[in-house]
Amino acid sequence: MKLNMDAATPTPTAETQTALSPWQLFRRRLRRRKIAMTGGVILVFLYLAALFAGFIAPYDYQRQDRARFFHPPIWPRWEHFRLVVPRYEKLPGDFVYREVPNDTRPLHFFIRGDKYRLFGLIPASLHLFGTGDTNYPVYLLGTDQFGRCVFSRLLYGSQISLSIGVIGILLSFSFGMIIGGIAGYFAGATDTVLMRLCELIMSIPALYLIISLRGTFPPGMSSAQVYAMIVVILSFIGWAGMARVIRGMALSLREQPFVLAARALGQTHLKVIARHILPNTFSYVIVAATLNVPYYILGEVVLSFLGVGIQEPNASWGNMLTAAQNTEYLKNFPWLLAPGAAIFVTVLAFNFLGDGLRDAADTKAQ
Repeated sequence: MKLNMDAATPTPTAETQTALSPWQLFRRRLRRRKIAMTGGVILVFLYLAALFAGFIAPYDYQRQDRARFFHPPIWPRWEHFRLVVPRYEKLPGDFVYREVPNDTRPLHFFIRGDKYRLFGLIPASLHLFGTGDTNYPVYLLGTDQFGRCVFSRLLYGSQISLSIGVIGILLSFSFGMIIGGIAGYFAGATDTVLMRLCELIMSIPALYLIISLRGTFPPGMSSAQVYAMIVVILSFIGWAGMARVIRGMALSLREQPFVLAARALGQTHLKVIARHILPNTFSYVIVAATLNVPYYILGEVVLSFLGVGIQEPNASWGNMLTAAQNTEYLKNFPWLLAPGAAIFVTVLAFNFLGDGLRDAADTKAQ
């Protein structure tokens, strides 16, 4: 009796036809998740915009147009085969503007304007677009209560609000991995002392700690000093949770054959932790970091919104939203909510990407 061997042989999949490394499998699974890839593209766009904020923004974040408080958005339009910017005049009343008929100026690209420092280091004055005429401004998102361009301040504010999440995660997760790796590897009394310290740190409410510490500092602190304080305090609070998770993973890894072999070969405890324990936690750490960045961003936003974070005239998404506390502003000038929309999109993109990374790293779900 002849057996049908073809029916008993499983059909090879794309992942079994060729030998793929774990990293290649991870990338393939991630690319299949369109929502996660969309979130990643949005984040790349946002961080590039923050990196080149001075070049993209048509004006400096401190520049005030005292003739155009609460000016509505001004968008270029296509006329006679070119982009033009209309001129507006102020009508009698409270912040009422009207477009002047047949009065426009062409929109220019790569035009000189307000000075800035590219990447915070290189002096420059070249801007992506503008008219070169103060009577024909380009306010893509209108102006605020001080006549400042909301679009320009949104870009400059992204440098603070977006970077504080990345820097805070790098500091807190690095410290948490080290403490958690040491606690899990040595166990015993070392583990007990370090975990009780973590529990003590986790019991401190970060918001009240920052507010109370802010009251002890001189009122003349610069925004750079406030920025550094927020990063340090958020990192100080955030490392404990990561340390507890890494400790649990290290406890399971410390008895694995490759770790025992490394110890038998005479490697020091530090090398065993750095080369064998912590690298095996990276898949979790990357996913957790992506999911936790929004909390750092929202922490800065809340603090600046409450007036204990980044102060005027410096721009951050948090202090830009302070104008939104006035219900009359929200009713008549809805473009002031642009920072809120930016926060919403950023947090959503991070969550999309984090969920995709988590699913791609979970081999049991494949």
